[in-house]
Amino acid sequence: MNDREEVREFLMSRRARLSPDQAGIPAAGSRRVAGLRRSEVAMLADVSIEYYAKIERGNLSGVSDSVLDAIARALQLDDAEREYLFGLARVAHGGAEPVRRRKPKQWVARESLLRALDAVTTGPAFVRNGRMDILATNPLGRAFYDHVFDGPGQGNLARFNFLDERSKDFYPDWSAAADVTVAILRTEAGRDPRDKQLHDLIGELSTRSDEFRTRWAAHNVRRHGSGTKSFHHHLVGDLTLTYEGLELTAEPELSFLIYTAEPGSPSQERLDLLASWAVAEPHHTTGEYHRAAVAQEG
Repeated sequence: MNDREEVREFLMSRRARLSPDQAGIPAAGSRRVAGLRRSEVAMLADVSIEYYAKIERGNLSGVSDSVLDAIARALQLDDAEREYLFGLARVAHGGAEPVRRRKPKQWVARESLLRALDAVTTGPAFVRNGRMDILATNPLGRAFYDHVFDGPGQGNLARFNFLDERSKDFYPDWSAAADVTVAILRTEAGRDPRDKQLHDLIGELSTRSDEFRTRWAAHNVRRHGSGTKSFHHHLVGDLTLTYEGLELTAEPELSFLIYTAEPGSPSQERLDLLASWAVAEPHHTTGEYHRAAVAQEG
């Protein structure tokens, strides 16, 4: 991922999606571009056309926060997109380390974190990083994501989504799930663009999946905090679950996610059934929670 190219393509994609009407600009005469012109973004951001053109060519070095704020407002960026733009600027300002190539160390879950996961008994709970590696789960989470662990996914939700055909059964709205997965990876790329493991994952998925490559080119980003999702588990059938994503204060780059069903609903009954099967399986030791100790950069 070339930094300047990433800035250029991101800003161009945001400009292309915003029509003059949406920006409050009268559209006069024929237009050769689908969205706003550079000159119109510059006007809305109250900067010169030359300066905005320089920024859109990928040169964020020295650009002030106030100018970035003005551009974010002009392009009507949401919170996730604004954070992504500021992350790209941080890299341009020298706020990121070079790509890390030293040998990664294995991430090991704290005993207290494992106890917290085990305390969640009515729904799947797991910890993941921004690359979508599932690092630790409660027993129900392990049963819920069994296909993620035992196939091409290798414990990674993005690989499962794009390289395992079973994901199209697991996610009834597969296209929406794929969009979210790529947007999370794109957000992580803006937060930590020097993560070599992330580079490798994106390269692998781009090479092996046309669906991934198309979505990656859209430059969409998002936060993944809370919501409702539908699943079809191969053992218990259809599930409608709500989720809450929590950032781990001790490790801000990791997320703690919990899925729950409405009490008394068919989805809860099916989760209870899945939980009974999970309990019947041998209990996972601490070392087994994060399947082969998913590697994390040191």
